Amino acid sequence: MLDYNTEATAYDATRGGVPRAESAARAVLGLVPESARTLLDIGCGTGLVTQRIAAARPGLKVLGTDASYGMARIGAVALGDARRLPLGAATVDAVGAIWLLHLLRGVGEVRSVVSEVARVLGPGGVFVTTVDKDAAHDVGSDIDEAFAPYLRPNPSDSEELVAAYGAEAGLDVVGEACFLGHGQGRTPLAAARSVRKGDFVSRLELPGAAADRLAAALLALPDPDRPRRDPEYRLLVFRRRD
Repeated sequence: MLDYNTEATAYDATRGGVPRAESAARAVLGLVPESARTLLDIGCGTGLVTQRIAAARPGLKVLGTDASYGMARIGAVALGDARRLPLGAATVDAVGAIWLLHLLRGVGEVRSVVSEVARVLGPGGVFVTTVDKDAAHDVGSDIDEAFAPYLRPNPSDSEELVAAYGAEAGLDVVGEACFLGHGQGRTPLAAARSVRKGDFVSRLELPGAAADRLAAALLALPDPDRPRRDPEYRLLVFRRRD
């Protein structure tokens, strides 16, 4: 897993920056009812998406929480574990979790987060989350072909799994949306560097010398500096039962 405290300063610049954040914020707000007055963004990171959600809907009070002190760089952010949210029961109208659940590989972690979301949502409140995040990066490119033998089975944020945990917690799927991951199209050169750095732990299993073999295969691809197609991320929206 990445150390997000050390990654914080370069995080946005290496992941699509403002265009990607604006795309995500628009998609999230398209799924949050106009009647919502409070939204909690869990795993909010640097707050680039959080700030744009707040700016686009002035009547919505937006709060954030993140477990990394280095990432929590905007004002209305509390340090906190998404499995034990620092809020009382039924205190917010909406919760967002963008690019979070795929990182939670421990047994029961995603279920715990979904259960906590259901706890802090008021009746009829909505939960908007990305699902199948890593799969979104499979755009049918030669990089994806090189990755294929090393893909982890059973992603922690699969639609089926998250929907099942939601149902257990009293959250029903009521819609979905997609948005473009601007600037996220990978080059073979950047992918090879990331493989050697260990950035793809939620997507790839690379035991022993596998990372070196994969990096070599990536560097052998044509046009190593040419970005492949940007991914398109998926959002699900759940509503808490009354």
